Amino acid sequence: MDDEKKQEVYEDFQEAVNMAPKELENWLDTEESKSVGQKDGGGESTGHASGRRIVEIKRTNKADLTDSQYEHMQKVIGYVHRHKAQGPDGDVEDSDWRYSLMNWGHDPMKSD
Repeated sequence: MDDEKKQEVYEDFQEAVNMAPKELENWLDTEESKSVGQKDGGGESTGHASGRRIVEIKRTNKADLTDSQYEHMQKVIGYVHRHKAQGPDGDVEDSDWRYSLMNWGHDPMKSD
């Protein structure tokens, strides 16, 4: 990935992930967070594992980000954009839809 593409991914990631690292860590410790998503063989959902990786990425200096981290950032951007487009009708505050997005670092209840 060239530097121009990395910059684009970095900016899109910062826009898609609207939760601070500590806020996301606290969320990942909740039962609500652990209750949603597709589980892997170890019992942790894909989104929950992604959330832990997002915290790591957010705490990494931009100059130190690896290609693998940029690839995960692209995955997060894609997930957030696709999932936001599938929002439910009605109250979303206590919805699995919101909880799943929050596992991926995006709280749809926050204003842009």
